[in-house]
Amino acid sequence: MSGLLEVIALHPADAQRAEAGGADRVEVCGSLDDGGMSPSPALVAQVRAATSIQVRVMVRLRPGFGTDGGEAVRLRGLMASYAEAGADGMVLGFLNGLGEVDRQVTGELVADGTWPWTFHRAIDSALDGDRAWAALRDLPRLDQVLTAGSPRGLEHGLDDVLARAKADPWVAARTMAGGGLHPDHVPWLARAGVRSFHIGSPARPGGSYKAYVDDGLVRSWRSLIDTEVRHATRH
Repeated sequence: MSGLLEVIALHPADAQRAEAGGADRVEVCGSLDDGGMSPSPALVAQVRAATSIQVRVMVRLRPGFGTDGGEAVRLRGLMASYAEAGADGMVLGFLNGLGEVDRQVTGELVADGTWPWTFHRAIDSALDGDRAWAALRDLPRLDQVLTAGSPRGLEHGLDDVLARAKADPWVAARTMAGGGLHPDHVPWLARAGVRSFHIGSPARPGGSYKAYVDDGLVRSWRSLIDTEVRHATRH
């Protein structure tokens, strides 16, 4: 058994190199301001043309994790454009003014789609993690949750991610660990039942987003993840 490896792509060349290194999927962002913003539909089409692996697209137009009715109309239009451009899925997630998962807005945004989607790291900024995870359970076609267990990253939230995955197979099956993922984290996550992993800067020389994704670095992550997932499934 192998794990799933997703790599952030800012350019078509990133997607090509991610695929060459063995990634299963790219997450396309227009910029990495405030944790990632939406790309143009034209960029999504370029990435789609450059790679045969899965493409998911960040759906987020402003800093923070809130939105409103007016913006939701724009977001729905963007998602339709992304799907038309060849995206396989979306990456989105919103909190309300109480710091809870905004089920109403998020549910309305995904209601018309047919694609799978990832709830992104907004989950790590929810005030009550238990309630936040519970709120995701019946959202349609949600198959992954990108989480570091803490707004400050996996270095601080690893114990939370491990505890949730060990306690609940539904959570483990949907957890995609990311946000400061380090090679040392992978064995622990795999043993807890996590099978999906997300990297951005670790896929680039010097950890710099000024550099393109490096297929050799992606390949090293591919090997590590597959080795640890296989090891975990045998024990």
